[in-house]
Amino acid sequence: MKIIVSAREVEELLRSGGDVKSLPADAIFTPSARDLLREFENNGSSRPSSSPDRTPARSAKLVTPASAPSEIEAFFNSPEIHALKLQLCDVGRRLWSRAYVDGNGGNIAIRVGENLALCTPTLVSKGFMKPEDMCLVDLEGKQLAGTKKRTSEILMHLQIMKRQPRAAATVHCHPPHATAFAVAGVEPPTCMIPEIEVFIGKVPIAPYRTPGTPEMGKLVADLTDHHNTILMANHGVVSWSHVSVEDAYFKMEIIEAYCRTVVVASQLGSPLKTFSNTHLQDLLKIKQTLGIPDPRIGLKECELCNNDEWRPGTTCIVPPKEIDQAGPDAEAEALVQAITGQVMSKMKK
Repeated sequence: MKIIVSAREVEELLRSGGDVKSLPADAIFTPSARDLLREFENNGSSRPSSSPDRTPARSAKLVTPASAPSEIEAFFNSPEIHALKLQLCDVGRRLWSRAYVDGNGGNIAIRVGENLALCTPTLVSKGFMKPEDMCLVDLEGKQLAGTKKRTSEILMHLQIMKRQPRAAATVHCHPPHATAFAVAGVEPPTCMIPEIEVFIGKVPIAPYRTPGTPEMGKLVADLTDHHNTILMANHGVVSWSHVSVEDAYFKMEIIEAYCRTVVVASQLGSPLKTFSNTHLQDLLKIKQTLGIPDPRIGLKECELCNNDEWRPGTTCIVPPKEIDQAGPDAEAEALVQAITGQVMSKMKK
C-alpha cells in the first residue's frame, strides 16, 4: 500500500537533516507537501529550521519597525520567515478547499516579532497564494516588506495581537454554518459536543462594523480576554491561537463542524440533548491541563451550560391567513332580503 506524506512529515525530515531521497518513490504527497519539496529544491540546501508549532520564528535575527530597510528585507527573506510563509499558504489552501472562503475573502496573520506580523495579501484567493505574495507589517498596520499590498482587514488581527501578547497567530474566514449563526445573531449553544468545549468554549458575537475599520477590530479584540473564537455579526468568524497558525485554523474546523451539526440536529424534530454541568467541569479540567483559558473555569456547576437564549429551529415568517369564523351579518341579510323582495314584486307586474 502506498504511504501518504504530509507537509509536516517533510518539514520534520528536513529539520532533522534527513535526505528527501529517502522518501519512498511511490509515496503520495499532499499538495502542501509537494509545494514544500518544490521550495526546498528551488532553494538548494535552505531548510526550514523553525518548528511549525512555534511562532514567531526565533532563530532568525529579530528586527523592529525601526530597523534599517536592509535588515528588514533580510529578515523578511530569511529561511525562518520563508517557512512561516509556507504555513500561511498551507492554511489558505485548507480554508479554500473547505469552502470557508470565497473569491479573495479571508485573511491570516502570524506574529513574527514583538512589533511585527506576517500576513496574507489583499485581492488574492487564499487557495492560490504563493510565499512571495506575503506581507510584513508593524502592529500599527504599516507595511514594511512585500510586493503585494497587505490585507485590508489586518487592523483586526493586529488589535488582537496587541490585546493578547500570547496571540501567536490569527485566522479570519467565512465558514457557512458558523457565519449563519453570526447573521442570525444567535450564539451557538454549549454542553453538546466535548471537542468545542475543550478547544474553544463559549463563542460570543461581536457587533457589526464595516470590515477593515479600527472599530471592528476593537469590538473583536475586546472579546479576546475570555474567548479564542469569535463570531462577527453579518460577516464571519475570527480565531486566535497561543500556539500556531495551524492551531488557529483547527478552531475554524471545530466551530464550523459544530455549528453544522447543531443546525442539522435542530431539523430532526427532537429536542437537542445536552450533557450535565458535572460533565462540563470534567472537560474544563482537561482544558486547564492544555493551557487553554476559559472564563468558565472556577464557576460553580449551577452557572455552567446556560443556553437560555438558544433558539433552535425556525418559524414561518408569513403567518397563516386568519379565517373569519363570525356568523352572517343580520342587518345585511335583512337588507338583501328586502331588495330581493322588491325585485321579485316588480317582475310579477
